[in-house]
Amino acid sequence: MITKEAKQKIVKAIGQRRANYDSDKKMSVFLGINNAQYSRIMRGELDNVVSDALWITIARKLDVQLNDSPRWVTAQTPMYTYVYSHLEYCQQWSVSGMLCDMPDTGKTYAARCYVKQNKNAVYIDCAQVKSRQRLIRLLAKEFGLVCTGRYSDVYEDLVFYLRSASNPFVVLDEAGDLDYSAFLELKALWNATEKVCGWYMMGADGLKAKIEANIGRKKVGYAEIFSRFGNRYNKVTPDGKEALTDFARTQVALIVRANDPKADVDKIYAKTGGSLRRIFTEIQKSIN
Repeated sequence: MITKEAKQKIVKAIGQRRANYDSDKKMSVFLGINNAQYSRIMRGELDNVVSDALWITIARKLDVQLNDSPRWVTAQTPMYTYVYSHLEYCQQWSVSGMLCDMPDTGKTYAARCYVKQNKNAVYIDCAQVKSRQRLIRLLAKEFGLVCTGRYSDVYEDLVFYLRSASNPFVVLDEAGDLDYSAFLELKALWNATEKVCGWYMMGADGLKAKIEANIGRKKVGYAEIFSRFGNRYNKVTPDGKEALTDFARTQVALIVRANDPKADVDKIYAKTGGSLRRIFTEIQKSIN
C-alpha cells in the first residue's frame, strides 16, 4: 500500500514537472490519468482517487524515490556535461544530433535529467516502442496529446503540435532497436517538423552498425536519416585502453564524491570495473 507520505512526495514531483506542460490537461495525459483526477490530486485529495498501482506508475514516470534511501546526487561527469549541453543546443536551435557511444557510461541518465528540467522535451526508450504505431502513439502521449483512436489522427495531431509548440524536442534512446517501418516514419516526421523541432538519437555501437550496414545495402531511408541527424556519429569516450580507463576512473570518482565523500573511490572502482550501474549499489552499501 502506498503511504500518505509517499503520495505527498509524488504530488510534489507532479507540481515540479507541471512547468514543462502548457496545460493541466496535457500534464494529466502524460501521467495517464484524467483531468478530474489530476485536479483532485493537486487539491490534496490523496485517497480513493487513483489506484495504488497508478500511484506507482506515476512515481516511476517522474522518477520519485519512494523509500527512505538518500537522494541520488547528479555529478557533472564528462558524459553528463557533454550530453546535457548537446541536448540544450539541439533544442534551442531546433536541430538534430546523434550520439553513438559505449553502454553504461551515463548517456541515458543525462538525457532523462535534461528532459525533466526542460519544457517541451520528451524522452523515448525505443527498446520499449520498436514499431511505428507504438513510437508515434507514445510520442503523442509524452507531449500530452490524445494517443488513442485512429493512427492517422494521432500522427496528424502530433505533427500539428510539434509545428505549433515552442521549441519541442525529442530524445530517442536505444534508437537502434526501432524496426524499419519506425525508421521510415521517423524520417517522415522529421521532414514534417524541419526547423521547428529538435531531435536527438542515442545508442551504442549497434546503432552505428545498423545505420552503416543499411546505408551500404542502399536500403531506402537510412542515408536520409543519417543526413537529417547530422551526418556524424558523436562520441565522448576516448579511444585506447589507457585513455578509456582514465575516463572511467574520472567518472566514478566524480559520482562517488558527490554522493558519499567518505567512500573509498579506488575500492568502488575495483568492485564495479567502472560500471555506472553498479556504483549506485556500492554507494548504498557504503552509506548504510
